Amino acid sequence: MLSAISFIVVLSILVIVHEFGHFIVAKRNGVAVEKFSVGFGPELFGITKNNTRYLVSLIPLGGYVKLSGETQDTVKGEKGEFLSKTVGQRAGIIFAGPLLNYILAFFIFSSVFIIGYPTMTTKIGDVLADYPGKAAGIKAGDTILEINGQAVDYWEDVTSIIRMNKRPQVDVLIKRDDQLIDLKVSLKTQELKTIFGSKKRVSLIGIMPSEEVVFVRYGVWKSIYMGGKRLFTLTYITYRALWASLTGAISFKESVTGPVGIFYITGQAASLGFVYLLHLMGILSASLAIFNLLPIPVLDGGHILFLVIEKIRRKPVSHKAQENITQAGLMLLVCLMLFVFYNDFMRYGIFDKITSLWRK
Repeated sequence: MLSAISFIVVLSILVIVHEFGHFIVAKRNGVAVEKFSVGFGPELFGITKNNTRYLVSLIPLGGYVKLSGETQDTVKGEKGEFLSKTVGQRAGIIFAGPLLNYILAFFIFSSVFIIGYPTMTTKIGDVLADYPGKAAGIKAGDTILEINGQAVDYWEDVTSIIRMNKRPQVDVLIKRDDQLIDLKVSLKTQELKTIFGSKKRVSLIGIMPSEEVVFVRYGVWKSIYMGGKRLFTLTYITYRALWASLTGAISFKESVTGPVGIFYITGQAASLGFVYLLHLMGILSASLAIFNLLPIPVLDGGHILFLVIEKIRRKPVSHKAQENITQAGLMLLVCLMLFVFYNDFMRYGIFDKITSLWRK
């Protein structure tokens, strides 16, 4: 129940924000908006105000804004039609949806740092066998205070210093009960596969974090900076991962998830607490913006690509060519969605759960 509620709430907010971007910029440019829908398919309920139908539709997996005269088939030569506007105005209307999702992600990340971002402490949860940490005397339950004389407050500090260390060993100051203990720990280099599919040699001592978490809070200005940094990092990682998927450096199957996966993930985040769900919403909002700007027909990025070509050629791409390319893009997107759904069903054991019902 919690999964369903959190999924619907999160997805609805992201869709409303995205479509409101298209809506508000269209209105500012004098384009008539016929419909503003949350969801696809048959209308469940809605209201009409100022010649715009605001509605909730049956399938809660997206939404849309229907503009007057947005395709050549619907142009009537009336005032306020989308295609009567300049290339720049049309591009602005299309770009506004992803932009608002991106702004929302930035606002959410900044808010999370103000509220308190959950971060693992330097308390050790497990010490791995056959690694230098165990040989040096490190035990589960120890808390790392310093590495090479540098104070560490959070687990990410520990991993960063150890992995970037160039010397064959590190000096570690730990706290065990009420004792402070200095240890010299040798490093073990190991080749790890990055999320982009490439391999990288890193230094390890064989320790794992505990489940102890603290909430790190910053002031408003520092939170804004940290929110921007988090958004930039997420954008970079997402585009790198997409490129690695296209080039085959990493498995496309392992790098994507769809509505079923999001349903499970939002439920888990909601069970952990509000700040976890809020942080996930920021990630999904940024991801929605990034995905929508890909130059694939049907998506916002595909429409912008047509407008860029129109600007260069000084005339629009022919209606027939746009129709054919859009249909090809739609087929590609449908195939992708079917693959993603199948992948999610296999990953989360949905098929096994369904077949188990028939066995009973």
